[in-house]
Amino acid sequence: MEDPRIRAALDRHWVASDANDFEEEHQIYREDAVLEYPQSGERIRGRLKIQSSRAAQPNRKRFTVRRIIGAGDLWVTEFVLTYDGRPSYTVSIMEFLDGKVARETQYFGDPFEPGPSRAQWVERMA
Repeated sequence: MEDPRIRAALDRHWVASDANDFEEEHQIYREDAVLEYPQSGERIRGRLKIQSSRAAQPNRKRFTVRRIIGAGDLWVTEFVLTYDGRPSYTVSIMEFLDGKVARETQYFGDPFEPGPSRAQWVERMA
């Protein structure tokens, strides 16, 4: 069953992310939260370090949430993170403890051209 408080906190988080409101964006995290980017091998410990690392990012970014699913303490957000006009398809996995994010893992995927071998079975998405 979906927790409406966590869902509302996630909605606020992603709206703030898109608006570059770093203070509001990071209210969702515990002070001792951990953020991991497995593809680059990076781990950031602590809400203030997570916030500082994102505020220091020089690219212009936009967030378009595709869907949020979850229950209990585990939530997944699929979104398109656009850096300077270039989209990256992203998955954020958030683990909550006492109503705040204790751990987040983000995975990024760049767009690619469709394979011609499966063209007869595919419908193109926008």
